[in-house]
Amino acid sequence: MKTSYLFPGQGAQYPGMGKDLYESSDEVRLLFHEASDIGNRDFAKLLFEGSEDDLKATDNTQIAITLVNLASSQVLREHGIDPHSCAGFSLGEFSALHQAGILSRHDVLTLVNKRGELMEKASRRLDSPDGSPGMMAVLGLDIDEVSAALGDTESVFIANHSSPNQVVLSGTDKGLSIVESLLDEAGALKIVRLKVSGPFHSPLMDEARVGFSEFISGIRFSDPVIPVFANVTGQSLENGDEARKYCLEQFVSPVRWVACEQGIMDTSPDRVLETGPGKVLTGLWKTLRNGLRCKPAGTLDSIDNIE
Repeated sequence: MKTSYLFPGQGAQYPGMGKDLYESSDEVRLLFHEASDIGNRDFAKLLFEGSEDDLKATDNTQIAITLVNLASSQVLREHGIDPHSCAGFSLGEFSALHQAGILSRHDVLTLVNKRGELMEKASRRLDSPDGSPGMMAVLGLDIDEVSAALGDTESVFIANHSSPNQVVLSGTDKGLSIVESLLDEAGALKIVRLKVSGPFHSPLMDEARVGFSEFISGIRFSDPVIPVFANVTGQSLENGDEARKYCLEQFVSPVRWVACEQGIMDTSPDRVLETGPGKVLTGLWKTLRNGLRCKPAGTLDSIDNIE
């Protein structure tokens, strides 16, 4: 049976995530120890005892979610389920790069740890008396309608094309507050601030992109062994050099998730699994109405019950 993995990104975190996987697998426990050494903090304690606010901080969130993504794929492997293609939403793309053989596990954990630090630092530089920068989901309008509503508004950018009728914006707190009324007038059904601490996938993250460019210069990016789809283009990656390039462009470019999902469908999977915490990608997949369900696979119970 041909299986595709979809790896979630920031915003999917919740306290206690991954605990059942940790308790069930020796390999997952080794993975947690490796991450704790790289991140210089106890991730079992952070994930299983930390608060929602602890997990919301970008420098904690990114390696924590990646850890659960990798733990989920490890337990799936122990159940005899391996993917024939994969993609990852935003941060989740790094888990997909490891799954596709482009990055080693150690390098993925090292990279996302540094990525989180750089993005948190860049985000905090944008804090103001008005509030902190962030992201906002707009439901009920397509991407062209959202773009038209934004007009020439400053400090707000389209960050994610999450589904045919869901677009996510990044911006300063003041900028997001201004465009909220514009989007309401344009007919948005719902507008929701997301549980993230920065304006990701926008030009406001260029400082982080520059810092990351210097950091990854010595990291090896191999060619993919299975199809993996890039957020920046929605197309499958051809080689390691292309993967390196898009890891940097992703900081300041929108996530073309609808195109990634369509690319996954072009590989003709028999099943699609959300390999990590939560059910965000499962919900987004439903909007494609393609007749194939995406199933959560981020807990031991969900993995045990995969058909």
